[in-house]
Amino acid sequence: MTQTVDQLYRQAGEEFAPALARLARAVERDAEKARDLEQEMHCALWTSLARFKGDCALKTWVYRVAHNVAADHVSKATRGPKKVPLEEIDALPAAGNPESDAAEALVLQQVAQLIRALPPVDAQTIVLWLEGESAAEIAEITGLSSGAVATRVHRIKALLAEYFDQPKDKGAKA
Repeated sequence: MTQTVDQLYRQAGEEFAPALARLARAVERDAEKARDLEQEMHCALWTSLARFKGDCALKTWVYRVAHNVAADHVSKATRGPKKVPLEEIDALPAAGNPESDAAEALVLQQVAQLIRALPPVDAQTIVLWLEGESAAEIAEITGLSSGAVATRVHRIKALLAEYFDQPKDKGAKA
């Protein structure tokens, strides 16, 4: 390999730093902890690039490292909402006021809240899908099969669609 660790890190930073920041924010609700997690991802990436031999795409390597750091972060967390399997989620975050000027921001917050309520592998899968990665690329990064990735993405999208299609009326159903 002809690139140095410095060159590889610079290239990875230019291409993937925004995605790492989004992943950190998707995994960690607290903004300060999300920034710390993002820094951990960058440190782990820097350290790991000495072992990068080009056997896979740089993007795959970066996402694998970030995924592992995020998974470690989640497993070390001792507080926060209990994670439940996707099939067991029956109560979703409360809908915002659609008449609010901040409706789009509220929707994004609700999506982020829902993603944070998912088990780590489901959250990682949907975040990578939202980043535009294919099922095959997500499978390579997460270790799932391509079919499992497609199934998880489909279920999460259906969950989101069901949530946002439900009429929201100040707490009472007629």
